[in-house]
Amino acid sequence: MDWSGRRVLVTGGAGFLGSNLCHALARRGAKVTALDGFLFGGGANPLNLDGAPVDLVRGDIREIDLRPLCEGAVAIFNLAAQTSHMGGQADPLADIAVNAVAQVRLIQAAREAAPDAVVVHASTRQFYGKVEKLPVDESQPVAPPDANGVSKFAGEQYWMLEHRVRGRPVVSLRLTNCYGPRLRIRDARQTFLGIWIRCVLEGRPFEVWGGNQLRDMTYVDDVTEAFIRSAESEACHGNIYNIGGAPPASLRELADLTVRLAGPPAHYVTKEFPADRKQIDIGSYHADDSAFRAAADWAPLVSLEEGIGRTLEWYRPRLVDYL
Repeated sequence: MDWSGRRVLVTGGAGFLGSNLCHALARRGAKVTALDGFLFGGGANPLNLDGAPVDLVRGDIREIDLRPLCEGAVAIFNLAAQTSHMGGQADPLADIAVNAVAQVRLIQAAREAAPDAVVVHASTRQFYGKVEKLPVDESQPVAPPDANGVSKFAGEQYWMLEHRVRGRPVVSLRLTNCYGPRLRIRDARQTFLGIWIRCVLEGRPFEVWGGNQLRDMTYVDDVTEAFIRSAESEACHGNIYNIGGAPPASLRELADLTVRLAGPPAHYVTKEFPADRKQIDIGSYHADDSAFRAAADWAPLVSLEEGIGRTLEWYRPRLVDYL
């Protein structure tokens, strides 16, 4: 697809993944509108869009009139969500309002203002819960371990229904642990690696809970490329895909790599899971993303060592701006 001069809407556009996607689309010449509500506890930061010729609209997807934002869009990249696991457990009604009800609002607006736009929806591997076999492909039964997983699954299914009933080209990408520049690092609300990065750059220890759980981390540039290829490839339309990343590593191996790349005095301590977190921990996970690789001609290019190194170097001069 030639993106030059074409209108694109990115919801959650000032957040971690959304802002990186906005930068990439703008570099391709697209006319990008980024919608973000800057919700408390989310990953949005106006600095994330510095240097990108993007029209930023501050508005809550639960309330703002979405039709003018969808008008004339050839693609809608839908990344607006409440992603905190513990936040969803504490306030499931707020979770549903963002992750399910607001998705229906966007669907209705897009029907009126952008009936032919392709939609790429940011979904999550969280739906699978504790899995019985690894790696996990898309046929794995869905068993969300927490309220946030239930609300996100509902949102995804509303979008897939839009494809089945209305014929809209929709792709849902079930993401694993994503990391890189513009990630929320002030705490662990987006991913454990965020708070690790903050701690090592501040010269204090970070905590590793458990340590043997496997994860496949995806660097943000690879995620961004996956979103764009999903929109461009007709073979992807109408499908749900798992997206993986580098070969799986244990949390302890990831911690050792982070410490080595950060240098002294970086270090960590291993602890048992806090009781409230243990109840919703999924154990080990890594994705079988062979279906998406084949459909989109995509593969992650950034290794763990390169990706964590790039991330640390990006934050060193910007740490205060992200706290």
